[in-house]
Amino acid sequence: MDSTVSRRMFFKVSGATAAGVAIASPGAAQAAQVEAGRTTLPYPRKPVAMASGLKVNEPVSFTYPDDASPCTMLKMGHKVQGGVGPEGDIVAYSILCTHMGCPVSYDVQAKSFKCGCHYSQFDPEMGGQMICGQATENLPQVSLAVASDGAITATGVQGLIYGRQSNVL
Repeated sequence: MDSTVSRRMFFKVSGATAAGVAIASPGAAQAAQVEAGRTTLPYPRKPVAMASGLKVNEPVSFTYPDDASPCTMLKMGHKVQGGVGPEGDIVAYSILCTHMGCPVSYDVQAKSFKCGCHYSQFDPEMGGQMICGQATENLPQVSLAVASDGAITATGVQGLIYGRQSNVL
């Protein structure tokens, strides 16, 4: 009788054994309930500007959700995707390029964000959508809330800020 074990049989048995141990372990049920990549800390609420002080197509700089995260807010002059305010035309984005984290700048003439490092471009009227370049993701959009008195508050970020495992540190 041959007592050698083939490579295929070894992997079959060891894989089945590992799966059985994972299922039988008491922490497996709890681990299955955790959502990968979920942010457990709440976003801070940060006053950014007054809607009455914004001018069409003039960028306003601020930081959110912390001082190491530069952002730009724009009043586009017409309703845009993700826009807030009475006209639905106010949007804000992280200005760290999703390709390699270089700061993007707003081009007033082209009405787009442009990265000077690797030439990616993003459309603020279409939710920060990547137009062209090396980036593979849209700019993270800052969620804004507008109070009845026109005070604009940053309340969250849709998308992951470059270089972060979580937007809220």
